[in-house]
Amino acid sequence: MELITFELLDQYRYGAAFVDYLRLRKRFFVDGLHWGIPHDARVEMDQYDNPQAYYSLVLRDGEVIAGARMLPTTATWGEHSYMLRDACLGRLSSIPAELAGGDLRTEKVWECTRLVISDKVTGMEDRTRCLDLIVEGLAEVAEAQGGERLMSLSNLWLLRSLRKLGYDAELMGAPYVNADDGHKYAVMAIPVTRSLPVMPQPTHRPQPMPLHAPSMV
Repeated sequence: MELITFELLDQYRYGAAFVDYLRLRKRFFVDGLHWGIPHDARVEMDQYDNPQAYYSLVLRDGEVIAGARMLPTTATWGEHSYMLRDACLGRLSSIPAELAGGDLRTEKVWECTRLVISDKVTGMEDRTRCLDLIVEGLAEVAEAQGGERLMSLSNLWLLRSLRKLGYDAELMGAPYVNADDGHKYAVMAIPVTRSLPVMPQPTHRPQPMPLHAPSMV
C-alpha cells in the first residue's frame, strides 16, 4: 500500500488518483448509502472540494482503495467555510446545527470528511492498515501547519478503530441518526499524535508522478 497526500491544486501530480477517489466516494456514499449529496453518473464532489482542501489517499498497485479529505477550520471559499461550521450556521439542512459545537475557527483544528475504504479491501488487517495510513497522512499535513487536533463527523465505528490505532479519540457530542442511511454518527476529536505506541509498518511514499489508476465505476 502507498500513501499520498496533496492539496487540490496539486492533484495533477498524481495522475488519475484524485478523480478515482471521487469515483470511489460516489460508489460508496451515493450508490451504497444513498446520501443526497452533489454527484453525477461518475463522481461525487461538493463545495468543500476547493483549493483550501487537502487529501490523504491510499493506493494499492496503482488503484485508489481508500481516502479522506481535510480542511482547516479557518478555511473560506465563497460563502462556505467547512462542513460543521456551515451546519452550525444553518447552511446544511442535512446535519443538525447543534452537532457542530459552535463557530470554531482556529489553525489548531482541522476537519476531516469523506473517509472511505473500498469494498475491494476485504480483510480486517488490510482495512485497518488503510485507516492507519489515511489518518497518518491527515495528521502529518495538519501538524506541519500548526494543527493539534482533527475533527470529524463520522460513523461511531471510527472511534473504536482510532483508539485501537493508538489515538486518544473522543466524542465531542451526542450521536445522531442520519436520515439517508439510518446509521449513527457523531463528531469526534482526534489528536494529531498517538498516545499509545503501535507496531511500525512500512509505508511507501511515492514521489509525485502520473499514476494511471483504473476506474472505480
